[in-house]
Amino acid sequence: MNPRVNIYLNKLQHNTEVLVRECNAVDMNVAAVTKVFCGKAEIAEAIIAGGVKYLADSRIENLYKLKDLPLEKILLRLPMISRAKETVELADISLNSELETIEALNKAAVELEKIHKIILMMDLGDLREGIFDNEELKKVLLVIKEMKNIKITGIGTNLTCYGGVIPDNENLGKLLETAKVIETEMGYPMEIISGGNSSSFHLIEKKGIPVGVNHLRLGESIVLGYETAYGERIPNTYDDVFQLVAEVIEIKEKPSMPIGTIGRDAFGKVPTFEDKGKQKRAILAIGKQDIGTHEVLPLDKEIEILGGSSDHLIIDLTHCQKDYRVGDEVTFNLTYGSLLALMTSEYVYKNYIK
Repeated sequence: MNPRVNIYLNKLQHNTEVLVRECNAVDMNVAAVTKVFCGKAEIAEAIIAGGVKYLADSRIENLYKLKDLPLEKILLRLPMISRAKETVELADISLNSELETIEALNKAAVELEKIHKIILMMDLGDLREGIFDNEELKKVLLVIKEMKNIKITGIGTNLTCYGGVIPDNENLGKLLETAKVIETEMGYPMEIISGGNSSSFHLIEKKGIPVGVNHLRLGESIVLGYETAYGERIPNTYDDVFQLVAEVIEIKEKPSMPIGTIGRDAFGKVPTFEDKGKQKRAILAIGKQDIGTHEVLPLDKEIEILGGSSDHLIIDLTHCQKDYRVGDEVTFNLTYGSLLALMTSEYVYKNYIK
């Protein structure tokens, strides 16, 4: 069925095993981030087989899909007060930075007769979520100490996702110092010191992760085999766990330049073109509604992607050795953004391959 994403579960399990092995060697546990494949249990099961300790997702809807799987679940995006009860029901642990939200979680946990664990997020300079200074932190801790159904299980940070700040010994060292502040104030040790995401993995490879950081939240490194601080391949991993397959629905020889006055395209942009003469152009039955504006990488290196619309991807076959025909399939490797969009699209079939 087309278009489809082929999902190679054996390769996914292999990638997970490689990363878990390297993390465990430095006393670090892995929370596998499941949001890029929308929390699909069939995929998560392959990751569980790879040895991760936690499943983590930013969407409550995805945690619901994962609820029957046997690992602790972490809600990655800061909880919404309006969904505090669902958070406590579906997440064993949530990441938090706002006292009002923690109070709502405590109220929901009392009602549900549960202890809800939280990881306090610290902003170490990337300027996304997190408490920014120790003065604010101490005020938050004073209130949490009086809560009966909230336990601070750890401390964490997020780097590279917004500000592009790369994890290093200095900023992760500050995280460890802050953990000591919390332990002194609360009177018990932090079980989790979460040192970030796939951008922190390069420190493990370089044997530079500070001792005491014992937890990473890994997504892209598992599903695509790349660390994200410098975009380098992780040795002995696959980068083709997920592949897009799209069908050719038209092949015509046409000019490379549109004919007529150029205005805005369907997405409000004014396109520009280079005159390359006539081209053998193909249209594939996949579009920006499925991919967004994210990059896909044709396995046939002689294919050039020209552009597209909401329903179409237009490619140049002029220099291809293969004689493509209407009805043929074209296969692409994916970036994190295109994988996220494709897995979210209900118009793209998901094909599980063991």
